[in-house]
Amino acid sequence: MTDTARGSRTLRRTRLIVLVVATAISVLAVLLVVGAWRNDVTIDSDKGTATAEVLSAGKLRSAVSFITPDGVTHNPALGVLYPTNLVAGQRIEVEYYKAEPDDVELLVRVAGRDATVAIVPAGSVIVVTWLIAGPVLFWLRRKETQRKEAEYA
Repeated sequence: MTDTARGSRTLRRTRLIVLVVATAISVLAVLLVVGAWRNDVTIDSDKGTATAEVLSAGKLRSAVSFITPDGVTHNPALGVLYPTNLVAGQRIEVEYYKAEPDDVELLVRVAGRDATVAIVPAGSVIVVTWLIAGPVLFWLRRKETQRKEAEYA
């Protein structure tokens, strides 16, 4: 096998890897939105509401504590869904899945927010991924074509 043929094969494999990685990132972004929507459907199927206190606030996870109408205090291990712009000490309205009494798996979201807040970030990830992968794939394809032409010349 010549160096040119070996180089073409390497370029073809690299192109395939870039394509697989970009596709996987896109699929994961879509699954993120689907998962958020599924959580919302679960909460909406048996929804309770309460006023919660934000214990800690972060961009990706915020911890809250709230008391349900039956007097039980909850501090969900997973935090609250859609935590954007929360501040520690803030009191917020939350919606939670009443059928799950265990704080480890308790689904809680900030009232008024739903899976639609995940669409823009997920869409942005997909767009940026393909804005990077597209030119890389084009460049690799062009190099591969040049190598094949050189091989037959």
